[in-house]
Amino acid sequence: MKAALPTAEVYDVAGSTATNVADGFTMIAVGDLILSRALTKTHGRELQAVIDILRNADVTFGNLETLILDARSSKGYPQAGCGCHNVSLPEVAPDLKAMGFNLLGRANNHAFDWGVEGMRETSRALDIAGIVHAGAGEDLAQAAAARFLESARGRIALVSFASTYIPVSRAAEPAAEAPGRPGLSPLTLTRSIVVLHEMLEQMQRVRDALPGFKAVTSDPNRLLMAGIRFKAGDKGGYSFEPDAVSVANILRNVRRAKQYSDFCIATNHGHEPGNWSDDIPDYEQAFARKVIDSGADAYVVHGPHRLRGIEVYKGRPILYGVGNFFFDALRTPVGADIFAAYGKDARVDTDADVTAAEESTGYETADGFTDPVFYETVIPVCRFERNQLAEIRLVPVELGHSMRMANRGIPRIAPPPYAAVILQRLQKLSEPFGTRIMIRDNVGIIRPLDERNAPG
Repeated sequence: MKAALPTAEVYDVAGSTATNVADGFTMIAVGDLILSRALTKTHGRELQAVIDILRNADVTFGNLETLILDARSSKGYPQAGCGCHNVSLPEVAPDLKAMGFNLLGRANNHAFDWGVEGMRETSRALDIAGIVHAGAGEDLAQAAAARFLESARGRIALVSFASTYIPVSRAAEPAAEAPGRPGLSPLTLTRSIVVLHEMLEQMQRVRDALPGFKAVTSDPNRLLMAGIRFKAGDKGGYSFEPDAVSVANILRNVRRAKQYSDFCIATNHGHEPGNWSDDIPDYEQAFARKVIDSGADAYVVHGPHRLRGIEVYKGRPILYGVGNFFFDALRTPVGADIFAAYGKDARVDTDADVTAAEESTGYETADGFTDPVFYETVIPVCRFERNQLAEIRLVPVELGHSMRMANRGIPRIAPPPYAAVILQRLQKLSEPFGTRIMIRDNVGIIRPLDERNAPG
């Protein structure tokens, strides 16, 4: 007689959304890693103090917003349509490993700055260095799938996707006789500009007077004109609607990731509504909660290059913007079209001249990246006890905003007065999410089981 199968209470065939890590498990999730060179052997005690924190976690995550390759021998080349061409020397991969990074997101708007070959060379460099990475692959299935890190306190999954990306970098599945397309895992958004009701009525009259116009919708609160979507609202701004197919694909991959792991990180690279904004886009809180409900133990956003608020939902951290972590200005070589985009002449001007122009005038803001907020961040150290988020420690970091280009963009622990500025700003940004950040000894502390952050 065959033995009866174990009950669901004993053996969960489909997996569970519950966290399943050993006591004391720690996760660090920092933001954008934009660096061109190895740094561990040349930047002394200030960087070492940061590295000591990174190395002390079970999982240390960052967003790799660059390509790792040797431009002298690479089969890739700077692509058209990119805002800039981020590239790092090959020794960056083992240097990141030496710093403590063991998990990297790859889905972002710079993943294809050097084309498919640049993506592939970066993958090889990270594989050789022993860093687990997700978000880019030979087709959509590979790019969207979770990748796994083995640790002494649990098996960690990473699902990486991007809502901000260059259109040609989006991965695709095979279709009929057409092969799949290499690229990144997308979270496709439809953007609308929100205008007041009376303004939309005036714009509808303008649209109706255009030659060749033919109405495609009868919705009086929406308008498509010259390829731009508008909708009525109580105040001006931007609104984003996630594509149902890409959302379903992401949630499925998160669920699968958690079924095969003890702890799952989902991460999105998104600039929305713009790098100028402290506010999250209107779709993101609801989406983040769906990701958590599907099995993610943490949801991490990078891309706007600035800190945004923190939420604790059902005892799990949602980091809506972790800012820059490395913001190295020594990006070289720069493609010819980027020189032209910033009014520079490659026969006269230098790569550094292009970078200076880019930082002062680009990136959707009037002042580019001149604001010090782009050089302020935190190291969030999330500690779990009894499979519950027990504490988030927020170590304030500054990246040398006022330093020379050769030394700017490298993290160091913020001195007390500056630390207070960073943490107090993060307090205000997190208040709308019901999150209370205490400040003690120049470190921010979130205790999720405080009544203001109780799981719900």
